[in-house]
Amino acid sequence: MSLPAVSPERRAPHRPAPRLLAQLRAAIRVRHYSRRTEATYVAWVRRFVHHAGDRHPATLGVGAVEAFLSDLATHRGVSASTQNQARAALLFLYRVVLADPLPGLDGVTRAKRPPRLPTVLTRAEVDQVLAALGATRVPYQLVGQLLYGAGLRLLEGLELRVKDLDIARGELLVRSGKGGKDRVTVLPAVAADALTVHLVRVRALHARDLADGGGRVAMPGALARKLPGAAASWPWQWVFPATSRYRDPATGAPCRHHLHETAVQRAVRDAAVRAGLTKRVTCHTFRHSFATHLLEAGYDIRTVQELLGHRDVRTTMIYTHVLNRGGRGVIGPIDLPARGGGPPAAPPAAPATPAADPDGRR
Repeated sequence: MSLPAVSPERRAPHRPAPRLLAQLRAAIRVRHYSRRTEATYVAWVRRFVHHAGDRHPATLGVGAVEAFLSDLATHRGVSASTQNQARAALLFLYRVVLADPLPGLDGVTRAKRPPRLPTVLTRAEVDQVLAALGATRVPYQLVGQLLYGAGLRLLEGLELRVKDLDIARGELLVRSGKGGKDRVTVLPAVAADALTVHLVRVRALHARDLADGGGRVAMPGALARKLPGAAASWPWQWVFPATSRYRDPATGAPCRHHLHETAVQRAVRDAAVRAGLTKRVTCHTFRHSFATHLLEAGYDIRTVQELLGHRDVRTTMIYTHVLNRGGRGVIGPIDLPARGGGPPAAPPAAPATPAADPDGRR
């Protein structure tokens, strides 16, 4: 859908270029929002315009916004987080792109998101899923080991470049994670040997691409202009390159992207089925399990917060539910000894917190 742009004055008779969606994309990019945010906001604006009968947003009022958000919840059955995502996109459209905050738009109700506990795998279940991932020739198992062993989000793992790995120190650097933040996290020792062998294969693939006139990868921001030779250099190559190449629309040169996230998501889902798990397993389940298992091992929550890259420790505290056994550490009556058979057994003690080591862990 291509929508004409409007001037900041509502209902203006003329419609200057650029068009509305182009203005929306430009406003998002100048603020350095992620490409996923851009795609999401554009999609929600399209749906809003379609819901309003293909009328221009500048001709609509706050009632149209409320009707759209209500329709999402009542007829589409979307979650509160999805409804709030649509609300954020429309607030951005009116405030930033149209420069028209619409009186009463701030009063549009924000859906209350109910508390949800994350799905967490046991360590045995993680091993089963990783073993099932190893049945394919594509290095999905190695991707899974990094997602679980380093607590990465899916795109954080797929967008790793060779220069971000420090196998000798057991560290990896996450560049421009959620919120545009960098962080250092642990590189699992169990994956070090496999990762070294994998990088040898990736370097051989890169050499073949260079011989074919390709070997270039996408560069962040303006680095392609500032460092013209970096896109074809080894340190900037993807750790997990895609199996096929594409043509750069600007130069026509063959380039290579990283593995696509949908392929990894499908592989993890299929691996969980082959492993016989009844839990809903996604790539993000590895990250949930990483945080939970660290807390179970006695690491303090601030350390886990730093490794996960959470801005607020309250986000990390969702994982403290695993520190309780069952319902708040209660032993159910069916597990208590029979009456007259002596006092009930005391619940198991919480694991002792280890003393701080030179790495700052407890």
